[in-house]
Amino acid sequence: MPLVFETFLERLSRSLDEADFREALAEAAARFDLLSFAYLSLPSLPSGKPRLISNYPPRWAMQYLENQYEKLDPVILRARKGGRPFQWGSDLWGGKMSPAQQQLFDEAAQFSIRCGLTIPIVDLRGRIAAVTFAADEPRPVFLRVIERYEQALQLMATCFHRCVRRKLPGDRTVDGILLTSREYVCLRSAARGNSAWVTGRILGIKPRTIAFHLENAKKKLGVRTQNQAIALLGSQGSSIL
Repeated sequence: MPLVFETFLERLSRSLDEADFREALAEAAARFDLLSFAYLSLPSLPSGKPRLISNYPPRWAMQYLENQYEKLDPVILRARKGGRPFQWGSDLWGGKMSPAQQQLFDEAAQFSIRCGLTIPIVDLRGRIAAVTFAADEPRPVFLRVIERYEQALQLMATCFHRCVRRKLPGDRTVDGILLTSREYVCLRSAARGNSAWVTGRILGIKPRTIAFHLENAKKKLGVRTQNQAIALLGSQGSSIL
């Protein structure tokens, strides 16, 4: 267990975009024989959009977001209240579901998502998220794993949330220009005073790769120097913390 967690934290420290985070959680979850997961972070503002990082079938992930199912999903509604991790399945909600909620469960079942363990997350800033480990049916092996390792999974979920919040900004635009996650993270690190070598050590990639992303960011922003790019980042009130 310590090795699994240490490896997971190492992967998180080197993650730069959603694909990296997805692979990190997928690898750690697989060590527990948990093959399906989803991290859903709810927006702070009503006009915002949720962030979903999962290995669910892409069609279902797109369908869920397009239909704004997070607003009526019984699992997410319960997770909004915080508290301990909880198990769920269509049979656990009894007759409390609305027709729309029942339809949601029926649609999820078509993608082999019928039950799971959901870990509510309400951080110190009041931001709400949930990590779910799902299965097609409540097999004994699945139930044993989520019951035995509930605390470990809860710790993993909290670490995942904190790293995503810190390293994946909701808005990667600088002076109206959208940067890639890697370009934005490298520019933000440079704004903190880190050299390409230091940033490379932090992110686990080579300094020349950092320089490559910074160069791309400068070209997109239409500036000649790194300091000019940093000035644009700071001029719009972007956090470099």
